[in-house]
Amino acid sequence: MSGAPSGWLGRLRSGLGKSSNRLAGGIGSLLSERKLDAATLGDLEDLLITADLGVETAARLTEQISQRRFAADVPEAEVRAALAKDIAEILEPVARPLDTTARPEAGPQVILVVGVNGTGKTTTIGKLAQQLREQGKSVMLAAGDTFRAAAIDQLKLWGERTGASVVAQDPGTDPAAVAFDALQRARAEQTDVLLIDTAGRLHNKADLMAELEKVIRVLRKIDPDVPHEVLLVLDATTGQNAHAQVETFKELVAVSGLIVTKLDGSARGGVIVGLADRFGLPIYAIGVGEGADDLRPFAAQDFADSLLGLSA
Repeated sequence: MSGAPSGWLGRLRSGLGKSSNRLAGGIGSLLSERKLDAATLGDLEDLLITADLGVETAARLTEQISQRRFAADVPEAEVRAALAKDIAEILEPVARPLDTTARPEAGPQVILVVGVNGTGKTTTIGKLAQQLREQGKSVMLAAGDTFRAAAIDQLKLWGERTGASVVAQDPGTDPAAVAFDALQRARAEQTDVLLIDTAGRLHNKADLMAELEKVIRVLRKIDPDVPHEVLLVLDATTGQNAHAQVETFKELVAVSGLIVTKLDGSARGGVIVGLADRFGLPIYAIGVGEGADDLRPFAAQDFADSLLGLSA
């Protein structure tokens, strides 16, 4: 990965700029005229909480800093480097790329994509489709968010852009019927990957649960092993609300991994650390921009260094 501003690492640092300024700038302010004593450690813990790392994670990281027994006049860069190392250790177990290398014998790899409306779910599907097409895979998109005509149109547009085929029906159609039709067609056409969009209307959780359960139940009439992945797309700008979304969707479906979007528009990049620490779900990719190339596999140390404003 290139460290140049135009490379991915440069875009990651730039995208995390607001989060980094809050965290690295805050640490710099704390230690510029103060010693690293108990009171400063308490303020550091508060800073980590306000940076959306979460109460428990912030407390643990602060305790680890206190156990390192730094000199009272430790340079703030050393504290940031130590924090980055400890954060990377939290992130390392969940930083895994989405595996699309093994095509199931019975048909396509089926990936169900869920999330609250507005998180960038449909755009994420389009970006994944483009990346898969660039890898030489055949891809089919299923427009399962049938309650929003705009989502159907958006998915059709991504299909045109990427050369992926799209299965869509009229707005208001039963999403399970769209998913069923898509899986049948994907099997018939020997498609490598089927990406299924879903609705994300959380105002009536019971209805959404019933809808998602039906989609999965109907898909399993064709293949009892699907979906192979259930990806939850989260918007970084929601901060701690992302925790509630993970909890909710874990109740609705068996979420297998996370994709976190819109890190470039947020000062809340620290929420990824809290999510990793609390839920332990794989974080397959993060998004720091609008282009397909701005959705990349999650690398723990790169993220931790960028969050703390450290250069490679």
